[in-house]
Amino acid sequence: MKYDVSDRRIWFKGQILSVNDAQINVLAPTSQFGLNVFEGIPCYWNENERQLYAFRLKDHYDRLLHSAKLLQIECALDRDYLTKAFVDVIRANGYDENLSVRQTLFVDGFGSWGSEGPVEMFIAPIPRGRTSAEYNKTGLHCCVASWRRISDETLSPRIKCGANYMNSRVGHREALRNGYDTCIFLNEAGKVSEGPGSCLFIVKNNEVITPSLTDSVLESITRDSIVKIAKANNIRVVERTIDRTELYTCDEAFLCGSAMEITPILTIDRYKISDGKAGKITNCLHQLYLDIVTGREKSKKHWLTPIYDQK
Repeated sequence: MKYDVSDRRIWFKGQILSVNDAQINVLAPTSQFGLNVFEGIPCYWNENERQLYAFRLKDHYDRLLHSAKLLQIECALDRDYLTKAFVDVIRANGYDENLSVRQTLFVDGFGSWGSEGPVEMFIAPIPRGRTSAEYNKTGLHCCVASWRRISDETLSPRIKCGANYMNSRVGHREALRNGYDTCIFLNEAGKVSEGPGSCLFIVKNNEVITPSLTDSVLESITRDSIVKIAKANNIRVVERTIDRTELYTCDEAFLCGSAMEITPILTIDRYKISDGKAGKITNCLHQLYLDIVTGREKSKKHWLTPIYDQK
């Protein structure tokens, strides 16, 4: 790492520059209304190979461009351009550690919440240890939020945009005020949805269960990865609607996401899950996931994009 995190290099409007020199107009739609779409892309360092791997980069860009389409903002950038900018800024920092990389398309200029452009981009890598506190915990104490998750009929959680995260904020802040680490949302039908910026899995009778994509959840790349990993290792996976009371009686539970990885839930509304410890299947899936993202598991190497030139 060439620079201190407070002076790290980011990609901003076609240039690589210090984070302190990147400026956005305070009246731009992204500043006033959260008019942006983004991806949080994880990268993992493999010490033996001296290589940094970006996880499922193509899938992140597919979702980024889908979000831009659904939010109806103009984006003329193709996947090759997105990838080159991503790789260039990480190399500029010389990172040799695990990262979380925020890649954002935002509406700049002097428009309004109805503007389609102009669309600019920034890419900001940060070491994983410097991300939010809940992303660095070994276990979580959760509550069920009194706030409901946004739905496809209001502001679709399928769109990964800045404005959507205000819904996550109110639930998360409620949890913190009441002495929890984070929350679990119910959807408008009163069924289990997801956490703030994270998807939910529970384990019952050796089955891994997660809410359906139509239950007001993000089309999470980590969620999809876990489903595929579990099935490949003969762990039964069920995608279905989950009732709130199932949270209190499940054998295991965890939240997952690009920043959170797989983090066990220890309690929900003070009900102990798995005796307040990480469960066996949760730990197994987490280890399988780590083996894949770091390149140790060769069968999923196609999910990885190397950042540094191979020697």
